[in-house]
Amino acid sequence: MAHEQTDQRTETPPAAAPEGDSPEGGSPAADRAARLAVTVFPLLVVAAGALGLAFPSPFTGWAPAVPYLLGIVMFSMGLTLTLPDFTAVAKRPWAVAIGLVAHYVIMPGLGWLIATVLDLPPQLAAGVILVGCAPSGTASNVVTYLARGDVALSVSVATVSTLVAPLVTPPLTLLLADQFLHVDAGAMVTDILKTVLLPVLLGVLVRLAASRYVDKALRVLPWISAATIAVIVLTVVSGSAQLIMDAAALVFVAVILHNGLGLALGYASGKLARLGRPGSKAMAFEVGMQNSGLAASLATAHFSPAAALPAAVFSVWHNISGALVAAWMARSSRRTK
Repeated sequence: MAHEQTDQRTETPPAAAPEGDSPEGGSPAADRAARLAVTVFPLLVVAAGALGLAFPSPFTGWAPAVPYLLGIVMFSMGLTLTLPDFTAVAKRPWAVAIGLVAHYVIMPGLGWLIATVLDLPPQLAAGVILVGCAPSGTASNVVTYLARGDVALSVSVATVSTLVAPLVTPPLTLLLADQFLHVDAGAMVTDILKTVLLPVLLGVLVRLAASRYVDKALRVLPWISAATIAVIVLTVVSGSAQLIMDAAALVFVAVILHNGLGLALGYASGKLARLGRPGSKAMAFEVGMQNSGLAASLATAHFSPAAALPAAVFSVWHNISGALVAAWMARSSRRTK
């Protein structure tokens, strides 16, 4: 949102970083907290997916709970937002606009292209496209911080991409995925409003009204979001266990291509826009990392558990790849000093 905080937005140790171009002034404690979150979160999601794959039966009836679980994640994200997060958008509207356009052009386009080139089955194709049409992912701010990127820009783009999702995600999905499966864009708008926008706004209001109490819970919120997203993945994987067995290789190829090309093209878009190295790093993660929890929820509700499979795999993979790319970028920054 604003930050898949861990969409925090929920995962927001970057709050410890200064609002300059690079968080290099962040404290060692904040850096350790961010690294721990980025390391543990993928492991937790992998464990949840493995459990759902090995023992699907106990969890196959959990699908109706997915939208409510996503609401918890989004509410947690809203709790992490402060007034400076919003004023930062007004201070750099051009850079934020570039990030927003890049995010909602590159990833949806890549989703459609990959689904077409790989000739994915309709359910999987719609799922890949839906991932591409989702707003920025939850750990994007954290990995931008670890990569020594522009954290303020990352938070701004993630926040705005989430807030406009009800207006952008459904029509994009209709445009690109309707050839594979019927898309009810109107119902999708309603679902995004209920599971994303309203919980985020409620979290913001609670933060404003009870900031003293919320501040004490900030360190716990990333782990609440991580655990909740893990349960979402567990539910999605258990509902698609047999399909995973049949199409695992194809889905992994699609997800790795989607995420990898998104990271690369996001970085390139920052360079073309002359946002500098820190800004280009932020663009890489804001474009290449998606709110796969939202994609999984929408796919489960509007398509099928099979269509949610790409989102479940993406949820695992983009956190792993993001952490690795962030570490490489951080080392490159130190070498160029």
